[in-house]
Amino acid sequence: MAAAAGALRRLVRCGPQQGLGRLLQLRRGIHGTAPAAAQVTVRDALNQALDEELERDETVFLLGEEVAQYDGAYKVSRGLWKKYGDKRIIDTPISEMGFTGIAVGAAMAGLRPICEFMTFNFSMQAIDQVINSAAKTLYMSAGIVPVPVVFRGPNGASAGVGAQHSQCFAAWYGHCPGLKVVSPWSSEDAKGLLKASVRDDNPVVMLENELMYGVPFEMSEEAQSKDFLVPIGKAKIERQGTHVTLVSHSRSVGHCLEAAAVLVKEGVECEVVNLRTIRPMDVESIEASVVKTNHLITVEGGWPQFGVGAEICARIMEGPAFNYLDAPAVRLTGADVPMPYAKILEDNCLPQVKDIIFAVKKILNI
Repeated sequence: MAAAAGALRRLVRCGPQQGLGRLLQLRRGIHGTAPAAAQVTVRDALNQALDEELERDETVFLLGEEVAQYDGAYKVSRGLWKKYGDKRIIDTPISEMGFTGIAVGAAMAGLRPICEFMTFNFSMQAIDQVINSAAKTLYMSAGIVPVPVVFRGPNGASAGVGAQHSQCFAAWYGHCPGLKVVSPWSSEDAKGLLKASVRDDNPVVMLENELMYGVPFEMSEEAQSKDFLVPIGKAKIERQGTHVTLVSHSRSVGHCLEAAAVLVKEGVECEVVNLRTIRPMDVESIEASVVKTNHLITVEGGWPQFGVGAEICARIMEGPAFNYLDAPAVRLTGADVPMPYAKILEDNCLPQVKDIIFAVKKILNI
């Protein structure tokens, strides 16, 4: 009786509307919970990160084709030109070598430029600036001249854009000492990695994916904070498992999770490792997972020769986790051909969910 009277007094203090709602909750055994995480697209997460870093540090600026008045080719920089003006959000001519050189020079002079490529395929026009100027200068200057620049934009295959607009550059840039290379999958990845990249004193290549820009993900309250960072060089276990390790980055992480959701119904528990960073690679997290599961499959959209999966397999073979493998490691990659234009051929050139399921069953002999 005393407990009931106390509850009634609390309801009266709440007011009639709140009190009635609380009474219904008590009757149904419902207790107050934390508010649900917000749904945020990868595009909006990147936009938040850009806005917060531009506001935080006046040496940060964004340059690239159509980033200002047009709000960006993919609307990632939406609203930033109106807020920060021509000096901080800069439209450039269609000359990747030119504006990438400007970004690298500005970084050498003490600014923190964010250089957007409309697609990383166009970064080939500027690869001398990225590799020979940005990546090597700190070493060649004996540590005197840092180059804190971020090169970002969509990477890898999109849909129906042909061979010259569908390459994955993770292995290209991951090969080069002096660069850091990150590859986000989710909205939290995108926001946290971009903010960490802007604050890093080294040149960072951020490989986004065009097909992920409009995909919404839940973002925790912590991730919505202006202080949220994802550490460069640290992978994330997206799903715990005990039978096989699936290691991937960018859009392929989603395929791995879809495959794992199917396989769990058949009693197979897949551990999904989201690399997040290509260079420096978090080999320790991969090794720890392989020691647990005794099986390894890498999944990527890039070509097979000298690819990200090839590097992972080599590092596992050279390290202590090799002795824990119960079967040879398997690589799922893009086909070793220029990307075809026809949709059915394009789909067959990239690892799909069904391919991951088939590979898991084969490696486990089921």
